[in-house]
Amino acid sequence: MSVSLQTTLAVGAVVTGAYTVFGLTGFGASITAMPLLGQLIALRVAVPMMLVFDLCAGSALAWLNRGVVERRELLRLLPFMLAGMLLGVTALVHAPERWLLLALGLFVLGYAGWSLLLPASGHPIAAGWAAPLGTLGGVFTALYGTGGPIYTIYLARRIADKHALRASIGSLILMSAVIRLGLFTSAGLYAQGDALTLGLRLLPCALLGLFVGSRLHRRLPGRRVAQAIWGLLIVGGASLVLRALHG
Repeated sequence: MSVSLQTTLAVGAVVTGAYTVFGLTGFGASITAMPLLGQLIALRVAVPMMLVFDLCAGSALAWLNRGVVERRELLRLLPFMLAGMLLGVTALVHAPERWLLLALGLFVLGYAGWSLLLPASGHPIAAGWAAPLGTLGGVFTALYGTGGPIYTIYLARRIADKHALRASIGSLILMSAVIRLGLFTSAGLYAQGDALTLGLRLLPCALLGLFVGSRLHRRLPGRRVAQAIWGLLIVGGASLVLRALHG
């Protein structure tokens, strides 16, 4: 599959916006980008392409904030995340594209609606929640690269400091990206070349978004930014569901 110049420019704009969100929050690039990328290119190209950006952006964010990462919480999530990723990459390789789009659309709709309508809870949760949330996050990380919000449900209720939370989420995304690189390479998702070529071509778009988002991190009201993002995701998720249902 060759990607036209028009499509490449549209994908580049989506990537820049998605990594602006990543720079603001430490997660959210894939869940912001995938509803739109699913309309432009095949999921089996979009998901490994986004992995190229996650490796670079996650490395930059983790290095800049390495001193405040909560390593104990990350190590608690890691084995469950790995188990979920093994399940997810199997589904990505073998499941029909239509059903993958439908599942992605429903996930984005559900998470965005929940985040937009329900108030955030600051109550801490038990460490045992690492098992179900880590596994579920691993599945969606391998399928679409959208596990970050699920990990955040756990980490936000285990880490009180917002800078440590952002740094820890970014480090976890980097860890998951390294694992996914091995899984995707073994599964042959980079064999056709489109995902890697497009990823390297559009890497400056991701880095630009990361720079802009990091600069805006301390200046914008986080709650208002989140509400705008969730509203856009509801529209994107609904369009994916309609596309999948109508073939």
